[in-house]
Amino acid sequence: MSIKQVIGEASPQRPYSRAVKVGNLVFVSGHASIDIETGKVVNGDIKVQTRQTIENIKSALEKFGLTLENVVKVTVFLKDMKYYEEMNEVYYSYFKQSPPARTCVKAGLAKDELLVEMEAIAVT
Repeated sequence: MSIKQVIGEASPQRPYSRAVKVGNLVFVSGHASIDIETGKVVNGDIKVQTRQTIENIKSALEKFGLTLENVVKVTVFLKDMKYYEEMNEVYYSYFKQSPPARTCVKAGLAKDELLVEMEAIAVT
């Protein structure tokens, strides 16, 4: 099976695609609280960062004509598990109907100021 579409071109600074469509699946790379236009971190508490992270995933899905309702799996990476409840509150506001399967792990993130990162898989 060949790759149908890719969003975002690789570069030495970013050697990956924001999202890739293969068959009826869309794989969204890990997104964090980074403004897609400026490349700068959107600072704030875990709620602000979770909201921005999900909005980034939503934006990548829209390039394929999809919405968050197409998401079937999310992996959440938290800098510290103390943020779990507040992250979950914001997450739930986006995934109330038929929430996708999910894994949540504590992880070191690419930048010190980042509190959360998420990746997703969606089906067309």
